[in-house]
Amino acid sequence: MKTDLFITVMVAMMVNAVLFGIGAVTVLSIPALNEQAKYLLPAVIVLAFALTPFVSRAIAPHLRIRNWYNWRENRYNA
Repeated sequence: MKTDLFITVMVAMMVNAVLFGIGAVTVLSIPALNEQAKYLLPAVIVLAFALTPFVSRAIAPHLRIRNWYNWRENRYNA
């Protein structure tokens, strides 16, 4: 298994939880949406599940150790 794929899978679990949490809190905290929660919460689940691979794939390359050294050098040189 490639390193980027492994990191993507590990990040995907956390990203999915965050996306679902943001959607669920939004649906349940807005009174107008709270009335339609029985329809919107399944939609939030599907949407979070659908967006997770794309967000995870964007985050994973930045978590490699080689990128941390470049970030540190750029931060102190700027």
